Amino acid sequence: MTTNHTPDSTENAATGALPPQGIDIRVVMVDDHALVRAGVKAEIGEHVQVVGEADDVEGAIDVICALKPDVVLLDVHLPGGNGPAVIEGVKAAEVETCFLALSVSDAAEDVIAVIRAGARGYVTKAIEGTQLVDAINRVAAGDAVFSPRLAGFVLDAFAGQIPVSDIDPELDLLTNREQEVLRLLARGYAYKEVASRLTISVKTVETHASSVLRKLQLSNRHELSRWAAHRRLI
Repeated sequence: MTTNHTPDSTENAATGALPPQGIDIRVVMVDDHALVRAGVKAEIGEHVQVVGEADDVEGAIDVICALKPDVVLLDVHLPGGNGPAVIEGVKAAEVETCFLALSVSDAAEDVIAVIRAGARGYVTKAIEGTQLVDAINRVAAGDAVFSPRLAGFVLDAFAGQIPVSDIDPELDLLTNREQEVLRLLARGYAYKEVASRLTISVKTVETHASSVLRKLQLSNRHELSRWAAHRRLI
């Protein structure tokens, strides 16, 4: 786990020079490749304050909660989890910040998963340095920012043109019947009621419920309901 706290710069104040636009925006970078972090920092460091870094989920949550940056540049795939896990961990700690995903991936499921978790934007690592600085400024100001092709995924998802199972890799682990059982259980129906609605036996419902909990790595129906509510499935 790599974490780094960078003290705020006072050089401009000392010299009386005007700071570059957005220099007061505090940024934490989360990426498991040190060379990527160094390269991005070199591109944006004169325009924003890079105050911290992390290379895995646990370290990212710790640094973000400690520093409370304005914007987090977040890779989607990390050791110990993924981008959405970082966002959910920070939310659980009741720390407010803006997340901007910065990833090599342009897969629809990655884009939708991180936006659904709460990110304000998603850009790929092919972005120019000046464009990335602009994206950081816009996200800090409350705007949503996407690379052009990726914006289409988000629009299609909210328009219902991309099935939920195509944009949520965890839900895609479940069969259609398991998804039906999940939704009914998450809404509070008893096993007997689920069986009646789906015209299957109670034992079959129990089997599907056990399979759903195992595949999603959940412990009980309470966790299942929270999982489904977070994804707006109920």
